[in-house]
Amino acid sequence: MEYRRFGSTNLNLSVFSLGLMRCLSSPEIAIATIDHAIRAGVNHVETARGYGKSEEYLGLYLNSPTAVPREKIFITTKLPPTSGSSLMAEWIDQSLANLQTEYIDCLAIHGINTEQHLQWVSEADGCLAAIQTAQKLGKIRHLGFSSHGSLALILQIINTDLFAFANLHYYYFWQRNFPAIALAQQKDLGVFIISPIDKGGRLYNPPEVLQKLCQPLTPIEFNDRWLLNQQQITTLSFGVSCPAEIDLNRLQQKSVTATDILPQQLENIEQNLDLHGRNILKSDRCSQCNLCLPCPETINIPEVLRLRNLAVGYEMTDFGQYRYQMFENAGHWFPGKKGDRCTDCGDCLPRCPEKLDIPSLLRDTHQRLNGLPRRRLWENE
Repeated sequence: MEYRRFGSTNLNLSVFSLGLMRCLSSPEIAIATIDHAIRAGVNHVETARGYGKSEEYLGLYLNSPTAVPREKIFITTKLPPTSGSSLMAEWIDQSLANLQTEYIDCLAIHGINTEQHLQWVSEADGCLAAIQTAQKLGKIRHLGFSSHGSLALILQIINTDLFAFANLHYYYFWQRNFPAIALAQQKDLGVFIISPIDKGGRLYNPPEVLQKLCQPLTPIEFNDRWLLNQQQITTLSFGVSCPAEIDLNRLQQKSVTATDILPQQLENIEQNLDLHGRNILKSDRCSQCNLCLPCPETINIPEVLRLRNLAVGYEMTDFGQYRYQMFENAGHWFPGKKGDRCTDCGDCLPRCPEKLDIPSLLRDTHQRLNGLPRRRLWENE
């Protein structure tokens, strides 16, 4: 296992971090899963208040006979932004009780997705006050954030200089947040990549065309190595539901960090992917410039068309349906309306450098990808 410095926290984290969102079936399975990951070299475990009983299960592990010494494992837990300091103080103490530990290595404010969330954090009597008090008392060692918000908002959050690390979406198939990754490096923030296997394209179940384009690597190996070749990135999360699933991850991780995977191989795969996508999509390919926004109907045009790019260009229809069905069902976690909300107003058309027939492409995407609605695990937050 490779380990990297997590920005100004100076923690030396494994490049793969165990996320506990899926590990909720029983305390026995959770303990065994955590133990298995740590024996494989993982030293960073991520949980959250919104992940069911995962904090409690991690606490049971920490006090189990198989646990490594507390100082050898780094814990991140996440709490949502709130407008009051008293509620945040209560949540911090509850997380400490759940985890059965005296301190939390890394606390992330989970989901600073709107300007209002950032205001709650920045206000003198907001939730930050409770966190800073907890830091002075030694309950929390480092503060970070996660965000599913706009790039502009994420850059604004980083520029507050309040945080030591950032949990962000960023993958080969979704590179919008690269300026945020670069700014985080400039300001010495640790960078934790959220769910690269699942949110990065459901790469555990890739279509045949994607498998062929990524050879000699698997799509998971390619995406992970593409990310880890960027030294500003510290660690990638992976989520499993039982110990047996980690065996597959261990094999992939070993392959990903092997010295025989050269930058030229990655570049060749990137070229193959790009050329294939362009050839299939032809003049319907969205370049993700975002110039089509804002949309009067608040359709998230770039994201809708990105999902179409993937479904048509790489046969990633399963992933496209998985994400598209979250529009209008996940609030600020996945903002924007579906493609069928287009009224043909034409506002976006003169702004598109590719001269795409955006209304037609939006309707086509809706027909391809619409299905039963999906929600976030923490949908009530």
